[in-house]
Amino acid sequence: MIDPLPIFGALADLTRLRILALLRQMELSVGELAQVLGQSQPRVSRHVKIMVDAGLAERRKEGSWVFVALGAVAVVQPILDALDRWSGGAADHWTVADAARLAAVRADRAASAAAWFENHADEWDAIRSLHVAESEIEAAMAMVLGDQPIDTLIDIGTGTGRMLELFGARARTALGIDRSSEMLRLARAKLAGAANTELRQADLYALPMADGAADVAILHHVLHYAQQPGAAIREAGRVLAPGGRLLIVDFAPHDREELRSQSAHVRLGFGDEQVAGWAEAAGLMMARVEMLVGGTLTVKLWLARKSAPALHEVKAA
Repeated sequence: MIDPLPIFGALADLTRLRILALLRQMELSVGELAQVLGQSQPRVSRHVKIMVDAGLAERRKEGSWVFVALGAVAVVQPILDALDRWSGGAADHWTVADAARLAAVRADRAASAAAWFENHADEWDAIRSLHVAESEIEAAMAMVLGDQPIDTLIDIGTGTGRMLELFGARARTALGIDRSSEMLRLARAKLAGAANTELRQADLYALPMADGAADVAILHHVLHYAQQPGAAIREAGRVLAPGGRLLIVDFAPHDREELRSQSAHVRLGFGDEQVAGWAEAAGLMMARVEMLVGGTLTVKLWLARKSAPALHEVKAA
């Protein structure tokens, strides 16, 4: 049973209503919330604590950053529905101003990441190999995907095209997308002669593919660069056909704070429950989890399906 008193008490403040509206758009760090709201971090932290205590928000520490997201759907959704009905869809001046500042935060994140990728494109495969042996990751991916044929494959954030090089030949058609033109230039050189493969410049939040058009999607070392990992998973789920599979390869939670500045990482790894929650929200069911320990960081493989498989293959990490 949900106690409504803390919820309404937490909402009896304009700043906390603004925070709720911002978190509907994306997860934000406390520093980013302070930037958008024009308030100090300690003050914003106090507001966030009240919302967390009421169940309206969740707080997750990653290195020296603290990310804030909406709380449980059962608590938050009735409030959001009521606010939408009461407002009639009209945005007040605070909402408009906060949306503009949030767009600036998003632009700053995207510009920083894009500049890093453009400057390091020719080092990309070498940088990846520093974290954990790529040969081990690739063997685990092949094992998880199995040897069944692939009709349409999409590699989201394809980088230099390594995933297409590995798995593209097994697909009838393969599409690699990336925002970086320099990455795509290198991928085209690597994949020259692959007649079934197409490379396109596009955003992982707006894939150039129709609903249900793919049966395998790959997010290989992409989510830790994503501003909105849940939205990226949701968009991947959109393009998967019923029974389609999404393979996510990324880091387990870690505290290597220097990766934010040195390698443009936005997130310091992900937990199993976090990824499973995003997958469920995208209409996917977690089917398998693998863990690869070795090197500087631990790598996780999460396999999710668009519809429930006949037998779950969930493996404890």
